[in-house]
Amino acid sequence: MPNPKNLRYLPTHEWARLDGDVVTVGVTAFAIEQLTEPTYLELPAIGTEVHAGEKFGIIESYKSTSDLYSPVTGTVIERNEPLVDDPATKRKGDPKPVNDDPFGAGWMLKIRLAPGATLDHLLTAEQYDAQLASEHH
Repeated sequence: MPNPKNLRYLPTHEWARLDGDVVTVGVTAFAIEQLTEPTYLELPAIGTEVHAGEKFGIIESYKSTSDLYSPVTGTVIERNEPLVDDPATKRKGDPKPVNDDPFGAGWMLKIRLAPGATLDHLLTAEQYDAQLASEHH
């Protein structure tokens, strides 16, 4: 699955999409491939302040546990509650948002940017692709 060009990325495999002053955050397809099947997701409560580069949550699978890092500084205004309830969405017939659509339905948080905060420090899709290529050769 190609990494969308309109997103920005953290080296730790989170993505960010800016819409006005709200940033939608999720994890990349690469991160999900490493985890395989997510079993547990811990996200901050609405109203929580998060800081760029700092841990905001945890995603677990049968294989491993990974910390989730915020791409930006701001305040959590929305969580993808169905994902928190069941990150794999294993119910028969339901899509698996994180696995099948990590850049869409599998989003995790929406963060209102702090005044003056930007996405300029994040990797472009090209830089993130280059990082992945260098990690796996």
